[in-house]
Amino acid sequence: MLSLPQNCSESVRIAQNRIAEATRAAGRSVDSVTLLAVSKGQSSAAIDSAARAGVEHFGENFVQESLPKIDALAGRELTWHFIGRLQANKTRPVAERFAWVHAVDRLKIAERLSEQRPFHAPPLNVCLQLHVGGEATKGGVEAAGIRALAQQVSALPRLRLRGIINMPPALTEVARQR
Repeated sequence: MLSLPQNCSESVRIAQNRIAEATRAAGRSVDSVTLLAVSKGQSSAAIDSAARAGVEHFGENFVQESLPKIDALAGRELTWHFIGRLQANKTRPVAERFAWVHAVDRLKIAERLSEQRPFHAPPLNVCLQLHVGGEATKGGVEAAGIRALAQQVSALPRLRLRGIINMPPALTEVARQR
């Protein structure tokens, strides 16, 4: 993920170079990685600048803040990701306006997203959030319940389960964090 500075073309170039180096080292295609710029707290102008620099995917986690930006940039072919914990009373605008939801942790949220997804839109891409590390400040479904939730979400008609995400505890040792 990339945080957006106001003048971001250099930051985008650096991030793209790092992705290219990492994929090359891992024996993967650079096309197998998607750069997701976290645009929460950023202006439409900053997002437009990043889009002009080649970024196509943007992550937001405040529904009310994101909708005016999505409207302002409607002329651009951008992919919007909702990246935060989603409250049940905010599922409709997310189901209607976003392409991805990255933190589904309850069947109730998934059901509402599926019911509220417009029929003319493609299925909404969702990732389940797995709670790891035991931190009370982080959400997600516990490991014992992830398989059942995945099966239930996979059965919903307007959603496409794309994967599992987690937020590991901040550790200094990369091997322990993995």
